[in-house]
Amino acid sequence: MNKNTPINYEIVTEKRKASKLPSIGTASIRELVRLVNEIEQASGEKFIRMEMGVPGLLPPEVGTNAEIEALKKGVASKYPMIEGLAPLKTEISRFVKLFLDIEVDEKVCIPTVGSMQGCFAVFLVANRTDTKKKGTLFIDPGFPVQKQQCDVIGQKYKTFDVYNYRGNKLKDKLESYLKGGEISTILYSNPNNPSWICFTDKELKIIAELADKYGVIIVEDLAYFGMDFRKNYSEPGKAPFQPTVAKYTDNYILLISSSKSFSYAGQRIGMMVVSPTLFDKEYPDLQRYYKTPGFGYSMVYGALYSLSSGVSHSAQYALAAMLKATNDGTYNFINDVKIYGERAKTMKRLFIENGFKIVYDKDEDEDIADGFYFTFSYPKMESNELLEKLLYYGISAISLEITGSEKTEGVRACVSQTHENQFADLEKRLKQFNTDFPVA
Repeated sequence: MNKNTPINYEIVTEKRKASKLPSIGTASIRELVRLVNEIEQASGEKFIRMEMGVPGLLPPEVGTNAEIEALKKGVASKYPMIEGLAPLKTEISRFVKLFLDIEVDEKVCIPTVGSMQGCFAVFLVANRTDTKKKGTLFIDPGFPVQKQQCDVIGQKYKTFDVYNYRGNKLKDKLESYLKGGEISTILYSNPNNPSWICFTDKELKIIAELADKYGVIIVEDLAYFGMDFRKNYSEPGKAPFQPTVAKYTDNYILLISSSKSFSYAGQRIGMMVVSPTLFDKEYPDLQRYYKTPGFGYSMVYGALYSLSSGVSHSAQYALAAMLKATNDGTYNFINDVKIYGERAKTMKRLFIENGFKIVYDKDEDEDIADGFYFTFSYPKMESNELLEKLLYYGISAISLEITGSEKTEGVRACVSQTHENQFADLEKRLKQFNTDFPVA
């Protein structure tokens, strides 16, 4: 390997050894963040940071102003209601109607401490509804920490990489897991982290029909709500609407994040929307853990109460204000985040021009969208080797290996922290990488 690399060769080697990570390819996102921080500090050189999916934009003032005003009024001294502030629940219900075209009662709209907490609570309740069932089926690739949550509470799960099972092929593959009767929940993200694939309506119908057939609850992670920029989902109450499995079944739970769509990651607030039918349903087996068999009651006063006793009071006012402005049409959150798609388009072009390939490249027959993430590989390199080498060129990302992907050569890139003034530097580093490791 050429030792005349953009980042000092000795420093990268020293910090890599000191990290004691057995493999970059199996390192967690936070472990990689720590390693790259140390290399940057020691070398004085700035990396192209693509390893962590954090917002790269300022939060909307309508949210921060509402939170500041709430703090000034003293809400920090008061416990919030576990089920959420009434104005926030109202706006969540309106948001679901205006942007998903789904009618839900306010009582099923519950704030959570980010979608992470919402997901954890779902595992604690939805995976305990039936003693004969054993856990979650993850339609991968997916967010690795969700599997970690299952591990923490000792729940079993199964996974499959959906890459080769798009469209009609999804039915047989999905049913092969469900027909054994052991699956309580199906979980996927749409748009997908890390691959940025987006399920079609055909695929969502397949998932819904099979979930109904086998009595399985679908957990739809909408962390990147409306961010498939191939269509305009920005006008409240007007088609097209964000695609959702909730159009085709009553066996659903939606997890909607404020972190990316509203750039409000730091305040840790998200939304859980439970199907009204599911919310009111009773499962006698829940009484092994909770006071009543009621699903909704167990979710709110069993799981969520135990996890946090409510969501940050002031953050609820912020989210309520952002949602109200969005619902009223005075704030267009999609316009703010479209820059991620523009960055992805340029960055993907730079990688392709320098010998890299896009791994997850299609939604059935349509080219994948440009958005928050994309995946890439380099000829004749597995992901661990590729990530190791990229560190010397000041480029960081994560392996698809930790996401449940079968693409062992694949790497996930997040575009949010790479600003336009870094594109020239990225291009220069990729060109040198391609020169040092010629494809031919």
